[in-house]
Parts: sequence; structure tokens; C-alpha cells
Amino acid sequence: MLVSIALLINGCAETQFVIHGAKKLIQTQKKSETLPKTQGIYKIGQPYRIENTWYYPAENFNYVETGIASWYGPKFHGKKTANGEIYDMNTLTAAHRTLPMPCAVRVLNLQNGRSLMLRVNDRGPFARGRIIDVSRRAAQLLGFHRAGTARVRVEIIADQSQRLKLAALRGVIPINDKIKATGVGNRPVERQSLNSQNIPTKSKTPPTSIRSPSKVQTTVKNLPISETSHLYIQAGAFIGFANASKVRTELSQYGAAWLNEVKIGSQTFYRVRIGPIQQTSRADAILSKIISAGFPKARIIVD
Repeated sequence: MLVSIALLINGCAETQFVIHGAKKLIQTQKKSETLPKTQGIYKIGQPYRIENTWYYPAENFNYVETGIASWYGPKFHGKKTANGEIYDMNTLTAAHRTLPMPCAVRVLNLQNGRSLMLRVNDRGPFARGRIIDVSRRAAQLLGFHRAGTARVRVEIIADQSQRLKLAALRGVIPINDKIKATGVGNRPVERQSLNSQNIPTKSKTPPTSIRSPSKVQTTVKNLPISETSHLYIQAGAFIGFANASKVRTELSQYGAAWLNEVKIGSQTFYRVRIGPIQQTSRADAILSKIISAGFPKARIIVD
């Protein structure tokens, strides 16, 4: 009888623990749904240094880059972003090291063809070898939430970024809006309450020279991509062929090193690249070695 009573008490205690845990989970979910909407500011920022690497924020409405994307979520959920907003991992935002905040970018997953527009409102990522950090929801829609990283192409959307800039300068507060995420391929994407990266509806002084950026339908597009994409480490771009050739020889110890000639305007550059590399982990390891060898601006690219 004593054993039965002990088991009964223990069972009740476990039941209370489960109920308490369920209540805590519900409270956490409700909290995430009602995060405060703080007014973000338009911000470029001063040059800054992270782990001996300098970054130089600037307005660049011609920005295009390929590389590795990652995502960030629970650890930063509810905290302030670099431009003063509250980070919500369930909305469509991103962090970038140098682009103005807010601005709009198109992120294309080069591994599955999914493309999505995001609003940059934070700084990061600061892990070497990553070019953008997206919210958890964005990673889900782009199809790399489980993998953690993806090979992507990031391009700023100039006209939309200009509208975001003007809205932020006029004090328009970002709001949550029901934005339709259309199907990708034959797999429908459920309707979500997502962050209107095309911002806001109300302002004391409504813009007169631009189209209202509110209530824009965000679509997860399924774009054609090449069958294969490879990773490369680009150590740098040099004007002189002799100098580039010397660097190529020096870095050949880390893998197949070669020169890639490109003309920008009237100037010819010689890019020193190592690759192709199949695995992201391998690319990270080689990148670390090349940076340690005296090439701090080396980066991972996708081609």
C-alpha cells in the first residue's frame, strides 16, 4: 500500500510538471506572437572591427554577392536589432555586415531555386565565410532551416530599398501584416503572419513622391538554377598579373589554385581562387588557413 501511495504521489507530481511545462510553452508562444513593435531608424553606421577584421558600412544599391547563408533564431529572439527594432525570428528579416538598414534584398537559394525578399535590419553574421544571416522563418521558406546553411546569391533591390529608407527617415514603424507566401513547385507554403519587409501603412506625413510600401505580396519564387554550384575561396583580386601569379603559387599548398581574369570598366583584375570545393566545412577550414596566411579579405564564393 505504501508503494502504491508513493507511486500515486510521484505520478501526480509528474502530471503537475507536465501541465506546468505545457503552460510555460503556451506562454512562450504567446510572448513570441506579441513582441513589442519598436520604431527602427535608418542607419548605416561607422566602420567597426570584429576579431581584428574591419567592416565598412555604406549605401551600395548595386550590391550583388554569392556565398554561404546561415540563420539565427531563439538566442536573439526578442532582443534589439542594430537599427533599434525588436528581432522576431518568425518574420522575414536578415542581418548583413555592411548594407544600410533597413534595405530590401533578394536571397536566392542556389541549391533548390527558392527565392525570397527580405528586409535587412541587423548587423551580422560575424562567422567568417558567411555573407548573410536570415531569420528562422526565412530559412524555413528558403529550404535550409534543417541544414543550417545554404549556397546563396544575395542582391539588393534598389527601388524597394529607397522606399524603405524614406519610410524609416519619416518615422514609419514596421508592422506585422498578413503576407501571402505562394507555393514553391508543387509544395504549397502555408499562409503566415509575416513581417512586412515592404513596411508600413501609416505615417503622420505620408510620402507623396513614392508609392506606398505597405501591403506588398511577398512571394517565394521558384527560379531556374544551374545543375551544380561549387564553392571557391577567393583570396583577393589584383591589378598586376605577376603579383596575382605569385599569390596563386603561394596558396597552391591549400588546394587547386588558379587565376580568374575579369574586366570591370576599363580595368582588368586577376582573381586568385582555390577550388572547386564540395563541402562547406572543407571550405571553412581552407578559408581559415588562408586568412591566417596573411589574406584577411579572403572569402567564400559560389560559382
